[in-house]
Amino acid sequence: MQEQITFNDLPMMVSQVLSKMERLERVIETIRERIDGNSTSSAEHIPMTIDEACDFLKMKKSTMYYHVERGNITVTKRGKNFIFFKDELVHWLEGGRKNQESSMNTDEENDMRLASFRRKPKGFYPRR
Repeated sequence: MQEQITFNDLPMMVSQVLSKMERLERVIETIRERIDGNSTSSAEHIPMTIDEACDFLKMKKSTMYYHVERGNITVTKRGKNFIFFKDELVHWLEGGRKNQESSMNTDEENDMRLASFRRKPKGFYPRR
């Protein structure tokens, strides 16, 4: 059975609701900290050989070596072998994304394209 709440009980009830809300906020904050702290969790920090990394990225070995030489991809070298970590490869892939949403409307995009073309100045062609 539910108790009848009177107007005199209202401050006490509001106080209880606020304390429960504060506890919920603390729990949510600890969950967020765990999620943010585990973004590089050991489950995703898996060492891979160059062949495994190429298979994972669906990339040719020569292209992988190209990116390693340029320093684009983070790699560890143990002896003659390169060691890649899965989470670092995923981070590298995500860093190469282009913004899909264009903030310009079609008229602005057309104006930008037209401005990029080089035009010959007037008087360039000989008059007949």
